[in-house]
Amino acid sequence: MRSWMKKRRKRVPWWLAPLWVGWRLVTTIMEFTGRVVAVSLGFVLMLGGILLSLTLLGAIIGVPLIFVGVLLVLCGIF
Repeated sequence: MRSWMKKRRKRVPWWLAPLWVGWRLVTTIMEFTGRVVAVSLGFVLMLGGILLSLTLLGAIIGVPLIFVGVLLVLCGIF
């Protein structure tokens, strides 16, 4: 493995460890919440796009909604 590809772990002083653990917990919860919101919103947009695509005139807006919904779901999963 190349040297620039290695992840460098930063050492946290012992007296900052409780703050670091709390910060990591909050960021993990926020990341997970963001992913859940992205996937949920993606499914809602896909459902709305499918319902709009049932009508011929709504297909103009429905197909891009389906596309954006799929992209949001993929973004939330990966």
